[in-house]
Amino acid sequence: MITSQSHRLASGGLIDRSAPLNFRFDGKTFAGFQGDTLASALIANGVKLVGRSFKYHRPRGFLTAGSEEPNALVELRTGARREPNTKATTAELYDGLEAASQNRWPSLRHDLMAVNQLFSPIFVAGFYYKTFMWPAKFWEAVYEPAIRRAAGLGRAAGAADPDHYDKAWAHCDVLIAGSGPAGLAAALAAGRSGARVILCEEDFALGGRLLADGGMIDGMPAAEWISRTLAELASLPDVRIMTRTTLFGVYDGGTYGAIERVNDHLPSPPEHQVRQRLWRIVAKRSIVAAGAIERPIVFAGNDTPGVMMASAMRTYIARYAATPAKRIALFTNNEDGWRTVEAALGAGLQIAAVVDARPDVSAAHRALAAKTGFAVLNGFVSGVDGGEDGVRKISISLAGGARAEVEADGLAVSGGWNPAVGLTSYHRGRPKWQDDISAFVPDGAPPGMMAAGAANGGFGLGACLRQGFAAGAAAAQSAGHSGSAGTPPVADDEDFSLTPLWQVAGKGKAFVDYQHDVTAADIELAQREGFESVEHLKRYTTLGMATDQGKTSNVAGLAIMAALSGKSIPETGTTIYRPPYVPVAIGAFAGHHRDENFHATRLTPSHHWAAEQGAVFVDTGLWKRAQWYPHAGEKDWLETVIREVKAVRGGVGFCDVSTLGKIDVHGPDAGAFLDRVYINTFSNLAVGKARYGLMLREDGMVYDDGTTSRLAEDHYFLTTTTAKAGPVMQHLEFCRQVLFPELDVQLTSVSDQWAQFSVAGPNARELLKQIADESEDLSNEGVPFMGARQVTLRGGIRARLFRISFSGEMAFEISVPARYGDALARNLMLAGKQFGATPYGTEALGVMRIEKGHVAGPELNGTTTAADLGLGKMMSTKKDFVGRVMAGREALVAADRQVVVGIKPTDRARRLRSGAHVIPKGETPGPANDQGYVTSVCFSPTLDQWIGLALVERGRERIGEIVHAHDPLRGEDYDVELCNPVFYDPDGGRQRG
Repeated sequence: MITSQSHRLASGGLIDRSAPLNFRFDGKTFAGFQGDTLASALIANGVKLVGRSFKYHRPRGFLTAGSEEPNALVELRTGARREPNTKATTAELYDGLEAASQNRWPSLRHDLMAVNQLFSPIFVAGFYYKTFMWPAKFWEAVYEPAIRRAAGLGRAAGAADPDHYDKAWAHCDVLIAGSGPAGLAAALAAGRSGARVILCEEDFALGGRLLADGGMIDGMPAAEWISRTLAELASLPDVRIMTRTTLFGVYDGGTYGAIERVNDHLPSPPEHQVRQRLWRIVAKRSIVAAGAIERPIVFAGNDTPGVMMASAMRTYIARYAATPAKRIALFTNNEDGWRTVEAALGAGLQIAAVVDARPDVSAAHRALAAKTGFAVLNGFVSGVDGGEDGVRKISISLAGGARAEVEADGLAVSGGWNPAVGLTSYHRGRPKWQDDISAFVPDGAPPGMMAAGAANGGFGLGACLRQGFAAGAAAAQSAGHSGSAGTPPVADDEDFSLTPLWQVAGKGKAFVDYQHDVTAADIELAQREGFESVEHLKRYTTLGMATDQGKTSNVAGLAIMAALSGKSIPETGTTIYRPPYVPVAIGAFAGHHRDENFHATRLTPSHHWAAEQGAVFVDTGLWKRAQWYPHAGEKDWLETVIREVKAVRGGVGFCDVSTLGKIDVHGPDAGAFLDRVYINTFSNLAVGKARYGLMLREDGMVYDDGTTSRLAEDHYFLTTTTAKAGPVMQHLEFCRQVLFPELDVQLTSVSDQWAQFSVAGPNARELLKQIADESEDLSNEGVPFMGARQVTLRGGIRARLFRISFSGEMAFEISVPARYGDALARNLMLAGKQFGATPYGTEALGVMRIEKGHVAGPELNGTTTAADLGLGKMMSTKKDFVGRVMAGREALVAADRQVVVGIKPTDRARRLRSGAHVIPKGETPGPANDQGYVTSVCFSPTLDQWIGLALVERGRERIGEIVHAHDPLRGEDYDVELCNPVFYDPDGGRQRG
């Protein structure tokens, strides 16, 4: 165990000294304790340099102790779990934590990219806009590659994320953001009133600023009050406290987004647990008690490691017993900054000096200074001398014009406090300026939301408790709960006085936005060049556009622009606030919807049997369908598919087609209804027969195709393509309910009720005889081509049998209740062993349908008409149907339309590619000569060459013509012949048996 923690106090703090932890930073091992953050542990080990700035690669240390941190961004963990841009100030320490600094090379201390500081006169605001305009040819060759190499901070893992993320819903009456004094008081009042309460706290400990600043509440120390309050809240049945949870967004209808870091405080999540959870919380009322953010003062060298916000410095001292410096100077313009002096002196640290910009300092503070022997100087810090190892000397401009220097190894800065108005300013809300605290406060919050405590500009402890308790009681009452809230907690209000100070003149770079290296000079340049609008300022300088969203920089930047433009800060205004308030991992937004769980998965009834046969599956919409069934020794998928096709053509094969949409159409007007939605007639279809049908959209384009069988006078069974199963059902319901409400017809989707298999090949009938009841007549007379009837299988199972062929062979489709689908596949395999029965997948099915010239999805692409597909004669002229009138538009019946034809390379050894463009032979490829494209291709084992279907202008008139196939995507050009789309058994003798 590494025990050296040179900057750890011997006692105090809220860390657990009985639980030591080891961790690594940039390859070096350090020690800390449970209850530390990575930042506090590094500080306890004397580490001040933790990163490099984005643009100039300047050395940077810790600025804050919370999620507003702009500097201390690290890569956390290693391997597939590596996560860049993690704030060290919020990363909870655990044993074995591995962290690395980023944006440096080859090392943090010796970063060669620090040479960028020499080019700082060039890298000013608007540099990109001015530089990359000329010469134009440099953009793709030089500028863009250089920008892409330089862009970003940190390195993504480069491997699949091994962790899981979750999404969840929660509902409550009152949602509270923050567990400081205002948040806890609000929870008490709302919970006592009987409201359902959810309190979200981004920290792993509850208490907010009380954890560092302490105080007396109800006559007891803050720590004791927190303990008692939490115990009471735990006893209330409808109060839920969520630690490590940040409210990041406010959305319509009282819906809020929150990210819970469930297991980020562990090296890896325990088995079967998620790393993070995204919450969508629906609340009747919400209270923002997220506190306030201490703001820096802009002066030369204010980004030197060791320059830290005063509240952060006392947080590290009081909460973590870690000392950012041994000899501390304070630069403040307000009363609150002096708390850091008191905390440092209480920890036995030395105060070098206090530089107070206010003309008057209280007698109590001057007495403290006199007692402990440090100077109180009225003036401003104008510069800091230091480097990678921290602060060495501070330059001070005194009020009378004199100058002074103070030696110190740390500088605490307090420029006042900005209420955290982010959440209250969503829905395009704008905060308002409050002069007495020189800060923006909430105004026009989203419906149902109110702010309390420091988030509302109430900086005193007593004010926080009063506002929080009143907000909690009011929220509970407006949510319909009238129980007694009891008495509010009581505490004294501390004095708070402030003299606004935003910038101190001096030599050297004075930073406003630390993360994006935006300086005061950049804002001055933006103003000179006319970018005074806050939205223009933001984009021209990138102020507030980094991962911290300008939490420590925006108000100072606005104040500097206001002074330069001669306006007040309220007149200058603020930019629009948008979620997320803190960065949220994309994995959390996705939740479980990734990889195989990206969307819901549907399995065919024979899926598990197919998996046992070694099937390779393909995603077809939500379905997993068997694509092919490889055998040992087959070198690739094509060899497998060729075997399957030959097996069907020469014997018998079967394929699970359960994914087809299936719809039962019942009622006395069922036939009339189908007549209106199909282009051909179904009301005259005989019972026990099936018919191919085509339906159009209202614009006359083909919508879907399939077969419809008449099982009884008032009962039809309709099938759709797999892709259109749901949309066709919606379309038919629209037709039934809206277009033809007078028809007595009912529709029922039965897609999941039936398992359906196609059994095809010369021996198909013989195979079915093995599984059907011996009394069933399966002859041509018993089940003629396009026949449909109910049969009984051996064992008494009732099934439906359809004499339908998609392959061009004699084929049947047999349907059984879905629960028997797996058994049917196994029995077909067993019964068909004597016939060499072969299961085949979607690829073989596609090959056979192309050989037969059947159109499918690539041809039913939403831009083709029935005539384009060669099915124009099916369009009845004796009835009306959906799309009939629009299908007759001039452009849809033009003679030069692209129609379906067959296509094959003139070189039989040539591979045909789908997507290739059809160009007249001898013409130059281009839009002017483009006459169509190849829609479907396959290698035909029957013809021993590649064949396909294509949509070609006037294609049916040009059968036998040699044209050119141009494939710019693959860089291929070759000649092809236009031919009859029916390559196999054009007379249909085989399918009729």
